[in-house]
This record gives sequence, C-alpha cells and structure tokens, in this order.
Amino acid sequence: MASLPHGFEEPGDVEDIRLVVDTIPTLAWSAGPDGSADFFNQRWLDYTGLSAEQALGWGWEVAIHPDDLPRILETFREALKSVKPFEVEGRFRRFDGEFRWFLFRASPLRDQSGKVAKWYGTNTDLGERKRAEDALRKSEERWRSVFENSAIGVALTDLKGRYLATNHVYQAMVGYTEEELRARCFLDVTHEDYRETNWALITELVEGKRRQFQIEKKYRRKDSSLIWVSNNVSLVPGTERVPRFIMALSEDITQRKRAEEALQRSEAYLAEAQKLTHTGSWVWNVRTDALFWSQEVFRIYDYDPEKMAHPTWDFFERVHPDDRPKFEQRKKRMASTPKEWADSEIDFRIVLPDGTIKHLHSIAHPVIESGDEVVGTVMDVTKQWKARAELENAFEEIKRRTEALRRSEAYLAEAQKLTHTGSWAVRVPQMENAQREAGQGLAVIPRFGWDASYWSKEMYRIFGLDPGPTPPSYMEVVQRLHPEDAPYNTSVVEQAVRDRTDFEIDYRLLLPDGTAKYIHVVGHPVVNASGDVIELFGTAMDVTEEHEARAALQTAFEQLKAEETELRRMTDAIASFIYVFRPDGTALYANQVVLDYTGLTLEDVQGEDFPARIFHPEDVERLLDKRHEALARGKPFELEKRWLGKDGKYRWFLVRYNPLRDDQGNIIRWYATGTDIEDRKQAEERMRDENLALREEIDQAFMFEDIVGSSPALQTVLSSIVKVAPTDSTVLITGETGTGKELIARAIHKHSQRSGQAFISVNCASTPSSLIASELFGHEKGAFTGAVQRRQGRFEMAHSGTIFLDEVGELPAETQIALLRVLQERQFERVGGNRIIPTDVRVIAATNRDLTAAIAGGTFRADLFYRLNVFPIEVPPLRKRKEDISMLVEYFVKRYAEKTGKQIRKIDKNTLELCQSYPWPGNIRELQNIVERSVILSSGDTFLIEKAWLASVQPPRQESAGPLPHTLQNQEREMIEAALAECKGKVAGSEGAAAKLGIPRSTLDSKIKQLRIKKHRFIPKQ
Repeated sequence: MASLPHGFEEPGDVEDIRLVVDTIPTLAWSAGPDGSADFFNQRWLDYTGLSAEQALGWGWEVAIHPDDLPRILETFREALKSVKPFEVEGRFRRFDGEFRWFLFRASPLRDQSGKVAKWYGTNTDLGERKRAEDALRKSEERWRSVFENSAIGVALTDLKGRYLATNHVYQAMVGYTEEELRARCFLDVTHEDYRETNWALITELVEGKRRQFQIEKKYRRKDSSLIWVSNNVSLVPGTERVPRFIMALSEDITQRKRAEEALQRSEAYLAEAQKLTHTGSWVWNVRTDALFWSQEVFRIYDYDPEKMAHPTWDFFERVHPDDRPKFEQRKKRMASTPKEWADSEIDFRIVLPDGTIKHLHSIAHPVIESGDEVVGTVMDVTKQWKARAELENAFEEIKRRTEALRRSEAYLAEAQKLTHTGSWAVRVPQMENAQREAGQGLAVIPRFGWDASYWSKEMYRIFGLDPGPTPPSYMEVVQRLHPEDAPYNTSVVEQAVRDRTDFEIDYRLLLPDGTAKYIHVVGHPVVNASGDVIELFGTAMDVTEEHEARAALQTAFEQLKAEETELRRMTDAIASFIYVFRPDGTALYANQVVLDYTGLTLEDVQGEDFPARIFHPEDVERLLDKRHEALARGKPFELEKRWLGKDGKYRWFLVRYNPLRDDQGNIIRWYATGTDIEDRKQAEERMRDENLALREEIDQAFMFEDIVGSSPALQTVLSSIVKVAPTDSTVLITGETGTGKELIARAIHKHSQRSGQAFISVNCASTPSSLIASELFGHEKGAFTGAVQRRQGRFEMAHSGTIFLDEVGELPAETQIALLRVLQERQFERVGGNRIIPTDVRVIAATNRDLTAAIAGGTFRADLFYRLNVFPIEVPPLRKRKEDISMLVEYFVKRYAEKTGKQIRKIDKNTLELCQSYPWPGNIRELQNIVERSVILSSGDTFLIEKAWLASVQPPRQESAGPLPHTLQNQEREMIEAALAECKGKVAGSEGAAAKLGIPRSTLDSKIKQLRIKKHRFIPKQ
C-alpha cells in the first residue's frame, strides 16, 4: 500500500483527523516507541521545506542547528528511556535556510498495557519571546550599569524609608556598605535639623499630593562628618510583582555650598570694597531695558534703594546737561552695536538735588555669551578729579625735570671736560665692613674687590689711561698714585667707611712721562639697609693749574683781605643798611648794621633761606617775584618791604638797588641800601584808615543822594535797588512821566560792580526810527546816505558798563529784533557791517507805556518784553507818596535858592497844605518846575506857591484797574485821525500831526501802520 503524504500508511477513518492536524497553527509530529518519526503535519513540512519521505525516521535531524543537535538528541533519548514528557529549546531551520529558536515538546501515549505506543510532539516558535527576553536582559543590564556606574548616588527605599538598594556612589557618599544601609532608614543618615521637613515631604509623596520633590540637606556620614547633598526624590509606581518604592538621586554639593558661602562672603567683601573705593557695579539688559545696581551705585547717585526698588533710566536727569549728549551716544552705541565691540569708558558729571556736582568714571563691558547684557562699573572720582590738575602739573614738572636731567647729563660731561673733573664709583667688599664692625683697621689699601664700577671719560683723561669697556683695575690706579700719598689716602678712606661719612682727599699722580698732577677727590659712602657701606662714589678734579697758581694768588688774597677788612670797617660805620649781591641776587655781604638789626651772622645772610627768615610772610612771594623781574631788567629799582628784627618785630624799610657793571656793560654786582620808613608807613596807614572810614560814612549818607523821600512806597523801590544792583540782571523800570526813572537807573549803576565804567543813556523816543539802529549799534562807512565814516554805537560805548534805554516802548519793530539778539547772544553787528561784535553791557530799560497793552496791540514783541522784564521795578507816582511831598519841597527850595542866590528861610504853611492836596499829574517833574518858578518869583524869605498855578492843571487821570487795549486803541485812533484831519494828512514838520500830538514822527508812523489808518483820505483832493 502506498505511503500517505505525511507518513501514515494506513487508510481509514483518520483522514478527517489528519485534515484537522494539518490546519492547526503549530508544527506537529509523532514518532514510534523507539523515537523514529512517523508523521509530520503539513505546517511542519511547509516550514522546513522537507518532504515526508525526507523527514520520516531520523531524517528530521537535518533541520536542527548543528550546535544544538547533540543536546536535543540527548534530551530526547533520556525521555525515551524515562518515558516522561520532555521539552528542550533549539534552533530550527526554515525552508529559506534561516534558523529560529523553537521549543520542542513531546509526550508519550501508552496503550492498555502501559507500554508506549506513540510519542506526540510540537515545535513552537520562540523567536518573539527570545527577542523580548534578550531586550529585557539588555534593559536590565543597562539599568544595572546605570545604577552602578552613575556619577550621582542612587538609593531605593520602601515607603517607610528603609533602604532596598544603593549604588557605590551613594555608599561612598555616606560611608556605609550596602549591607549596613539595608539595616537602616534614610532618616538615620539625615541630619536631625532636616528630618522633620524631609519626612513631611515623603508623606506628601506617598499620599499622592506631589509627584516628586527636591531638597538640600545635610547627611551625617558613618565617621560623623557632615556633607551637603541635593536629593531629587520621586515615587516609582509598582507592578503586579514589584510594589511601589521611593527612588532618591543624591548629589554631593558640599563644595558648591562652600563655594556659595565663599561667594556670599565675597559679595559682602565686594560691597564693602565698593563702599571704600566709591565704586559701584551695574548690569543693563539691552533687550528688556532692565537695570541692576549695587548698593554703592545707589549711594553714588544719591538714591534710596528702598524707595527705588527697580533702577530706571530716570537717573539720566541727574547727568550734567553738558555731559548728556555723550552719555546718550554711549547708550545708543551699547544698544545698537554688535557685542563684539570693545570695552568703553566715559567720564561725566552728575548734579545732585542739593546742587552738589560729582565727577564719575564708568567702564562698560559687553557680555558676549548672553548677547543681551552689558556690565560695568561707575566710580566716584570727584576727589581724584580735583587732584588731577595738580597731578598733571606735577607730571609736567617731572617731564620737564627729566628732560632737564638728560640735558644736564650732556652738560655734565662737557662741564667735566671744561673743569677737568671726573666722576667715579667703587664697590666696597663685605669683608671691609666686617673688619669695621670688629674694630680692625686697614693696614694697606685693599687689593681685592675694590675695583671701580664706574669711571667717566674725564677720569681716563686725568689719569692718562685709555678708555675701555670696563673701568681700570685696582692695580692700574695704584700705579698712578704718588708713593708718599698712598698711606694718607688709605686712612681717609678707612675713616669714611668706618664713620659712613663723606671725605675729601688731595693727592698726586705720577704719569709715565714723569709729570705730576695734583688731584682733589670728594667721596660719598652708599649705605644699605643693614648699615653696611656697599659703595663709594664721588669726583676727582685735576687741580694742577690751581695748585700752581695758589702760591701766586696767596699774596694777592692777603692784600685783598686787608683791603676788604678796611672796606668793611667803613661800611660798618655807616648807619644805613648796606648789602652786596651777586648778579643773580644772592647775598655776598651785609654791613654790621644789618647784622645787629636782624641778629644774624654773615653766613646766615648769605644763606638761601635768608629772605624767608627776615621777610614778612605776606611779602615773601610778592617781593621775590618783583625783585627777580627787576634784577632781570638790569636797571636801578627800589622796593618797600618789612624786615624782622631780633626783637621779634617787623619794621618797614625802603631798599634801593643799583647795579655795578664791568667794561663790557655786564652786571658784576648789585649794591643795595636800606632806609627805615616805619614811621612813614604807620602815618600812611592811619591816614588810609581814616579815609576809608570817611568814605564809608559818605557812601552811607549819600547812597541815594538824588532820590529824596522816606515813604513806604519809595522805600520798597530803594530796597529793590539794593538787591538788584550787585547783580548783572536786566532791569525794567516802569512808571508815569516825571517819576524819576532815570534816577533809579543811575542809582542801580552806581551801586553795581560796573560803577567804575560808563553809564550811557539813550532816549529811544527822541531818535528817528530810521536812525535808532545806528544810534544803538553804530554804523560802517557808507552804510547809508550821510554815513561818511565809521561810528561807534551806544552799546560799544557802554562796553563793561551800563546802558539805559529810556522810553524803550517806542522802539520800531526791526530795532526790537536787534535788541533781542543783543540780550540773547550778547553780540551785534554795526549797520552796514558783517563783523560780529561781542558786548558786555548791563541793560536797564524804562517806559511809561503799558507794554502789556502794546503786546496785545502788536506794537511790542512779547519775547523782548520777557527778556527785559527780568527784574521789574515800578516807580510810584507822587500822588502815592504824599509823605514825601514836604521833604521834596524843602529839597527843591534849598536847591534853587542856592542856585539863584536867594535867602529863603521858611515855607508857607498853606503852600505845604496845597501841595499835599494837589494830585500832581506831572509827578516830581511838575513839582520841581513849580518850585523853581516860585523861587525865581519869590522876593522875601518865605516860600509860597500861587494857588492859581495848580488850579489850571487838568485833573488827574483815573486809576485803571487793568490794561484795556481795545479802549486805548480806539482812543489813539480817534486822536490820530483828528490830528491828521486838522493837519490835512501831513505827518512831519512843525505843522504836521506828529508835532501837534507831541510825539516823534517815527512813533506816529508806527501807530498809523499798527492801527491801519489810511492817512491819504485826510489829504484834500485837488
């Protein structure tokens, strides 16, 4: 019978069962009792790609991985022997040759007698499970690697805080082993100060009130030492197999905490250092415009940090106005320029609310990393700034002296050559100092270690040696010394080293050609901090010529000495002070009278400090400067000076200087004589004091000698004069005609700092409008018809003084503009010129017009009014000064009586009452005129005024409550039109409207233009 496809040889009812087995989703097979396969389902055959014939029996072994086949066969054979089910894992080959992991399972089927009738098995694909297991294993390995190799400590605890697991970093952090930690709770290693807070956070974590928390606390290690840690604690959800647990990630922050404490101390030190150095720090975020200031910045800018929580750029208001432009420019540059720009520095000033000015120095630095911030410092350098000028002067002096030193070195070399003087330096060995300390002497000149360290060129010439790269040796120098002078030289040098004092030596040199030179040496020891002499330096001068001439000169000196002695006896006998000075003014001689008066010796007089010792302290600098200038001129001069006597008192002397010249006209001596003028000086001083007191009395008595009165209204005006006079402020004097406005202006000038300069008065109403500009500002030649030469204006004539502009309200519009420029810019131009002329003039203006109404009417500029009206003074009319009328009457009566030569002894009582009751519309000018007329007509010794003279005068105008511009314009229009109608449209001339109205033609033309009056309609038609 043919075999079935799957290995069954018997046909029958099992066909349906085979179909079922072929469709199940697994690889199934069966084998006989000996283990040889007798059936494979279709899925098994499809998977392996084998036919039933190839797989039956033991042919299936070809589908097992060679490495796994021995193990699987051994397991199968043991199962056949033990007749027990088995399972084994191995790699099974697919039809495409790929091996996959499978689980091989088989179970025996027994017959009724208990013997194995069949083995039934399945092959289950384990690929997905194997991959999952591999992934799980790798995940566990990675987690364990992370757990063990983490750079921070990891601790796992249960919900009660008992340790479950820790990594080695955590164990090293607390100093316990993992076994020791498993027996503890995390609170055991937590510092007692943090346990309560820490456990409260754990409780909230377990109760679900928070997912995690972070805490910084202290751990107490096993060795009882303390460390700071930062714990990031979270609750790990549990699984079916693993309950919930707590995981803490711990980081040792001990160093960070120490750094923070050090930073806090550093910040405190920095704040104190900033306070001590007056240096503050700041940060500006360019993007948000936010500012941060240190405490010192608040102090520097004088702001209260509690009131100014967030600094703003409002502090810019305290920057000095002159420095704001460069401060703004710097801010814009910091905000707009890329952050690669270099640091910037700026010096600026601030003005505090109390007016104090501070000088500040600020440095700004961009933070490249952030790109939005600029950090900087600001230092209060007010003290440094004040000292800068002195330092700069000192630096200039140092520079000058350094340059002078360089020149002096060249001069010194030339001078040494001319004077046959060389300079030298010699090192002193330390053993010589040791001998000096031990009290041992130097028997001979030392031979070793005393070589020269420096020789000038002139030293080589003096000793007849050739200059070399180094100074000559000791032996070379000794060979030139005269044998008789060497021991003496040794003792002098020894004494200088022992006593650390300067020394001088004269010795002879013997040159190779047999000639001798006489040398004069001056030396100075250099002592170190230990008191040892380490070096000698000095000069050597060839004095051979001087030595040879000394004998010849000695006789001459003896003779001169005798003559000098005789001359001094003669000068000592003269009662006056007698001096002899060198050409540069240094003293050579003073006679005995000078020495007796001063109590000084001749050596004292010859000293450089002689003037400072005897001159009065107030005279020293002044007299020395004058004396130096006079000596430089080379002409006779005299000075008055105070000299200190030996009695401690100063007396005045007149000292006359006369030069003595040689045949070439050069000054070789100055001779001076001093005369006591103390009595004259005291008399002059008394006279000066008396004159000063008298002048003060006169000024006090006649301060306002031309202004008469004591009424409160006048006293107010006088008080204003006293206050404004010392200043340079512009003054505007207003008041009715005849109130004495010019007297007020002259009083202001007289008591100002310009009183010694000119007072120029200009009546703006009396000058034609076409010439007023030339009158005020001058004109150039040819500026207009009739300008035949250049002419200075009143402003030029008043330079450094005061100009008084009377009737300023009558100025034409174009002149008002020019005057405004003078007031604003302090400069002007002549008419017809283009050169700007600066002016320093105080302006006082006066008017009897209502300038407010004139501004409203358009005839006067408002800006000019505000420039003039800096200090207004209103002069009251006489009707408001009734208390002053009797005093004024007496003043004018006396004045005109003396002028006319009349004797008026009293004033009629009725006349005074009449004057008191009269309103005086013409004010003081009217009163003055009436008194003058009455004095002229008076024939007796009693002054009186005719009542009729006062009755004919128009009644006083009503006081207006305020400016009425429209009413005034209407009245002016009516008056001008009436005058034009009467004069038939004629304006100028004696019969013109201007003369009829009593005003200048220019003023009338301006009024006609302002009021828009058509004057042509008043001209009769032909």
